[in-house]
Amino acid sequence: MRQNPSFTLTDPAELKRLVRENPWATFVSNTSAGLVASHYPVILDESREELTLLSHVGRPDEQLHELGEHELLVIVQGPHGYISSGWYDEKPAVPTWNFIAAHFTGVPELLGDEENLDVLARLVDHFEDELPEPRRMRGTLEDAAYAERIVSGTVGLRLTPTRVVAKQKMSQNRPDHIVDAIMDELGGDGPYASAGLLREMRLVHDRRRAAR
Repeated sequence: MRQNPSFTLTDPAELKRLVRENPWATFVSNTSAGLVASHYPVILDESREELTLLSHVGRPDEQLHELGEHELLVIVQGPHGYISSGWYDEKPAVPTWNFIAAHFTGVPELLGDEENLDVLARLVDHFEDELPEPRRMRGTLEDAAYAERIVSGTVGLRLTPTRVVAKQKMSQNRPDHIVDAIMDELGGDGPYASAGLLREMRLVHDRRRAAR
């Protein structure tokens, strides 16, 4: 991913927030058979201070990716959207795309069945916690027994990235009046309105303005 100093994201807290709020990731491997890509949920290993991802793949994806034999690229993407040049008061102008994304690269550690089962339970809890009546993976004896039977069909993994490339492109290169115009459009009722992208832009620019 091409970097630009205006948009580079390095804050560990913001990277962790990105993962927590956007847990659907793309896994990419450059294998002996060529490029392989898969899609799986990820969560943070909250027991570690350093940024570490936990996930699993369904068999035989671990063979397709040759997991543990080389680097794995995990891509996490947050809110994004089209920014029309018609929203600017500058002439001439061209449209752009605002987004937040991170590339986490490293050699994953493969987990045994017990630890994998624990990671699967944490994944379920992460999403069920949002529901009024969460259904835990081990909430009943029957569910726990079922999970233990099917765990062998998955392979758990832990990834502590050795390389992180992240970008938070939220019109930081634009003057305040244009940023405000963009946010007005994102908060409106047009075809490219986006509450998620608006929230990200507000977070970035509120910090920037407070730091002045």
